[in-house]
Amino acid sequence: MKIENNTFRLIEKGTFGSKSLIIGLLSLFVSIPMYFLDSGKFFFSYLTAFMFLLTLSWGALFSVLLGHLTNAKWNLIFRRISEVLALMFPVLAIMFIPVLFGAHDLYHWSHAEAVAHDAILQKKAGYLNIPFFAIRAVIYFSIWHFLSLKLYKLSLEQDKNPSVDVIMKMRKVSAPGMIIFALSITFASFDWLMSLEPHWYSTIYGLYVFSGSVVFIYSFLTVFAYLLRKKEVLHNVITVEHYHDLGKLLFGFIIFWGYMGFSQYFLMWYANIPEETYWYYERWNGSWKIITMVIVFGHFVFPFLGLLTRSAKRSIGWMLFMAIWISVMHYIDLYWLAVPTFKSEGISICYVYFTNLIGLSGIYFWYFWNKISKEPLLPVGDYRLKDSIDFENV
Repeated sequence: MKIENNTFRLIEKGTFGSKSLIIGLLSLFVSIPMYFLDSGKFFFSYLTAFMFLLTLSWGALFSVLLGHLTNAKWNLIFRRISEVLALMFPVLAIMFIPVLFGAHDLYHWSHAEAVAHDAILQKKAGYLNIPFFAIRAVIYFSIWHFLSLKLYKLSLEQDKNPSVDVIMKMRKVSAPGMIIFALSITFASFDWLMSLEPHWYSTIYGLYVFSGSVVFIYSFLTVFAYLLRKKEVLHNVITVEHYHDLGKLLFGFIIFWGYMGFSQYFLMWYANIPEETYWYYERWNGSWKIITMVIVFGHFVFPFLGLLTRSAKRSIGWMLFMAIWISVMHYIDLYWLAVPTFKSEGISICYVYFTNLIGLSGIYFWYFWNKISKEPLLPVGDYRLKDSIDFENV
C-alpha cells in the first residue's frame, strides 16, 4: 500500500478489498444451512450483524455533520474516512432486504393471529404493519443516503475548487440535516430493535442506540488510523495529538452511553410497573445475567477507567486495545438488545452469529475500500487542513 505525498491518494490499494469480499461471501454461504435448520436463529443473528454495521455508518454520518456544524479543525484528517463510511447506506439498504423477508421470525407484531388476540397490538397495528414498516425503511435510507452523498460531493468539489463558499454550503446542509438525522435514527431504532418486543417501549431507547453508534465510530477511526500507520500511510499526519482527542471523545461518549442506559433502567426500576420491568427481567434471567454484567463492567466501568488519564489517551497501543475492546462490547450490547426476545431462557451461542457478522462485514468493507481508494484520504482542498495536521492538545 502506497500513497502520493502531495495528493494523499492511494496508488497501490493492495488486496484488502478483494479478500474482504471473498471471505464475506464464503461466510454468508456457510450461514445458509442455519436458515433451514432454525430460521429464527438465522434472522436474529443477521439482524444483530446488520445493526452492528448500520450503527457504524450512523456514527460516521453524525461525525461528519458535527464536524461541519462546530467548525472543528482537528478532525479534518478523519473526515474523508467518515464520509466514505457514511456512503455505505445503499449497501446497507440491500442488506436490509433479508430483514424484511425475516420479519415473521423477528417481529411478533407481524403475526396476524397474534394481533387478533392482543388489544395492545391492535392499537399499534396502524404503525406496526409490514407495508408501513417497509415504507418507513425506504424513507430512512433515502434520508441518510441523500445527506451523506450531498456532503461527500461537496467535499470532493472542495478538493478541486477550494472555497469558503463550499464550507458554508456544507454547514447549510448539516444544520437541518442533523435534526432530520436525529429523528430518523430514533424511529429506525424503534422500528428495527425496540419493536422486537412491541408491548414494551422507552423514549430513551433511540438515544441509547445513538450513543453506542458514536462510541463505535470513534473506536473504528482509532483502529483504522493505526492500520494505516502500520502500513506507513498518513503516519506523519495522524499523530499522538489526534489519538488524544479521539480518546477524549471516546471517554465522553462512553459516559453519555452509560448515562442513557442508567437513566432508562432507573426510571423503570423506580416506577416498578410490570409492563415495563419485564424487559429488564428477561435480561436478568438465567445466563443473560452474565451478559448484563459484562455490558455494565465491560462497556462502561472498564473503558471509563481505561480512558480516564491523559497518558492513556496518548498511548497509541493502549488506545488501539481500548478501541477494539469497545467495538466488541458494542456488538455484545446489540446482541443483548435483540436476542433475549428470541431466547429468553438464556444465552444463545451458535456459529451463525459469527459467520453472518463476518459475511456482512466482508461485503461492507469491500465496498468501503473500493470507495476510499478512489479519492484522496484527506480533504486536500480545505484551507484548515494544515491546522488539523499541526494540531496540538493544550
